[in-house]
Amino acid sequence: MKNIIGRRTLIGGAAALASAGTIAGSRARAQAATTIKIGMLGDMSGVYRDISGPMSVACTNAAIQDSGLAARGFKVEVLVGDHQNKPDVGSSVVRQWIDRDGVDMIVDAPNSGVSLAISQIIRDKDKIFISTGAATSDLTGKACSPNTIHWVYDTWMLAKSTGGALVKNGGDSWFFITADYAFGHALEADTGNFVKAQGGKVMGAVRVPLATPDFSSYLLQAQASKAKIVGLCNAGGDTINSIKQAAEFGLGAAGVRVAGLLVFISDVHALGLKIAQGLVLSNTFYWDLNEGTRKFAKKVNAVVKDAQPGMSHAGVYSGTLHYLKTIGEMGGDAGKKSGRDTVARMRAKPAEDDAFGTTTIREDGRALHPVYLFQVKSPTESKGAWDYYKLLATTPANEGFRPINEGGCSLVKA
Repeated sequence: MKNIIGRRTLIGGAAALASAGTIAGSRARAQAATTIKIGMLGDMSGVYRDISGPMSVACTNAAIQDSGLAARGFKVEVLVGDHQNKPDVGSSVVRQWIDRDGVDMIVDAPNSGVSLAISQIIRDKDKIFISTGAATSDLTGKACSPNTIHWVYDTWMLAKSTGGALVKNGGDSWFFITADYAFGHALEADTGNFVKAQGGKVMGAVRVPLATPDFSSYLLQAQASKAKIVGLCNAGGDTINSIKQAAEFGLGAAGVRVAGLLVFISDVHALGLKIAQGLVLSNTFYWDLNEGTRKFAKKVNAVVKDAQPGMSHAGVYSGTLHYLKTIGEMGGDAGKKSGRDTVARMRAKPAEDDAFGTTTIREDGRALHPVYLFQVKSPTESKGAWDYYKLLATTPANEGFRPINEGGCSLVKA
């Protein structure tokens, strides 16, 4: 199938058998026969390639290596696929992976429409989905699933952290330029709600097709609205293009502030500090935040050169590592038997890793970790390549995401 990029066995090997006739030998052979299959479903060539792509593959590999399962006789295989930002393509890949290839867990999927579609398939087939690239808060709300965990970030978190901070600093009138699919709609709605709750006004919005090269007409509409803030409810290449073109149109010089509501470090790198300086953004991971994040980044830098992992990449590593550690605790056969049961075990024990530190998982599938508000440095403040952020504020994990009783998740007991 053309949208499946490739297949690699990243970890393999069998435990040494003490003797063919002993009970210990039989157990070792049984464990050696256990194969865990992971589907890394990403954007390998489109608008979200830089927040997924080869770096997500490297992070999957790093998690497998750090899980220690190889030394215990497990074999882990990874299938890499490209969903092309189309829910039907992503659904087709996932069905094939599960029905034909026996995949146990899907990770990444940086597109909310794709993630919502495959989450239902995975629930029906009782497998596991760790969404690390999608943003829609519906994944832990009305579309929650006992088989899905939503790592890293979501639209509610972004709206509260970035949107809330800008309103407090005087940005009380907004116009939204919105990617015209589930993610953009959710981010616009969540941010608009926070703006209005704090006494601000939404002056208008315009919906824009994914991967639009020319934002000029949309930026003119935003400027004509007289809003103080132009909120970009988009991501990846769309965010880069809209911020660049806003600078070309001189919106900043006209007193209009452009707010990237979902900005990744790869976006800042593509923009350059001359254009990106002063942007306020929210992330749950930054490669240079502490010793643990630097250690993790160094590990994947050895594979993907001249780049730093962003928060979605860190989520691929963290979520995959926690899954594999849980499989190791449960035993291969038990871990593969029911995705729903394995996710329940993942919720029962916090994840611990260099990328996020401690992560807990709620009943609605929301992974909780601190939320950081950053400002992009000026060229003179930066000390070198990828030294882009200065920390403005930290929101504790239990405050950074939507309260569990407000999402409408059917799994949450009243």
